[in-house]
Amino acid sequence: MKILILGLGNDLLGDDGIGLLTVRALREELGGSEGIELVESSLSGLALLDLLIGYDRAILIDAVQTGRAPPGTIWRWRAEELGAVRAPSPHYAGLPELLAIARALRLPFPEQIEIYAVEVADPRTIGGALTPAVRQALPELVRQIRERVRKSLSADAIPEGQPGKSQAGRTIEDG
Repeated sequence: MKILILGLGNDLLGDDGIGLLTVRALREELGGSEGIELVESSLSGLALLDLLIGYDRAILIDAVQTGRAPPGTIWRWRAEELGAVRAPSPHYAGLPELLAIARALRLPFPEQIEIYAVEVADPRTIGGALTPAVRQALPELVRQIRERVRKSLSADAIPEGQPGKSQAGRTIEDG
């Protein structure tokens, strides 16, 4: 089994770098493990298609600003739970569109994709560091992903349930 752990973001834009920093921390613990590849990327949209091809499972890590939870809240979704993206441009494609394209083209795409996202306060300040709440969530995010990988990413390991809130690292499962 080939597992991709993909950290997305831009570490020059404050909290937007949380996905990259998470992969860097996981690399210290999981780097060199057979069947696991840890990748950092600032790409988005259709450019992600090439990164996901050839894996059985994938974990994507990114920043999100929903306004529905305090900064530092960790969200977790399965790809099939996501709706279509309201793109700012017809040239943009989100994960649901990538999945549809991969299926239509019969590409070897991950059968299971999970998304971990941290609610951020400031994803736009150039040269800014992580805000305190997002920095505080990083160790818990790393722990949760490490545990998911250790449990072989079994599809039934994500419990169904009601969303909860926490600034201290509990996860909200939105679905």
